[in-house]
Amino acid sequence: MRLAVSASILSALLAVSPAMAADCLQERAIYGDADGAYELRFEPVGSTSAVTSNHFKVMVGKTGLVLDGIVMQSGEPERANGMIMNNCPEGDVTGDDIAACTVWQGVIYSVGADGKVASLPGEGIAAASQVLLPDFGPSIRNSPIWGKATVAPWDALTLKGCGQ
Repeated sequence: MRLAVSASILSALLAVSPAMAADCLQERAIYGDADGAYELRFEPVGSTSAVTSNHFKVMVGKTGLVLDGIVMQSGEPERANGMIMNNCPEGDVTGDDIAACTVWQGVIYSVGADGKVASLPGEGIAAASQVLLPDFGPSIRNSPIWGKATVAPWDALTLKGCGQ
């Protein structure tokens, strides 16, 4: 009984209030995985003419690795398709170059405080309570960063703060 009460208190303390999500815009949202090993930090795109709808960094705890993430709206129906990359070359690169440095690729879903799954919000919209990156953990395990990264993240990351 005591364990159940402690666990429910801990869950309540760790949960992000709907007010926090409403007060934070998606381009400033900071998410973390269940083990505290990964932090996903959104940042402003910086251009209204950009082909990307969101940018973010993924910090891999205790490694010094910082991965680059982008989101592009595409497909039919339109979805938030994301990519997480490590040390991609810049400039004129080939598809093979991008594939070699891509750690994860897929649709990024948002999960609201009510549990409703939707597309990732764009800039200027209230941050999602959670983001879901399907197969994120297995992709990390099968990527070149595995070895330096030793914990595979959960696919769901929870809003834990709002950046400046």
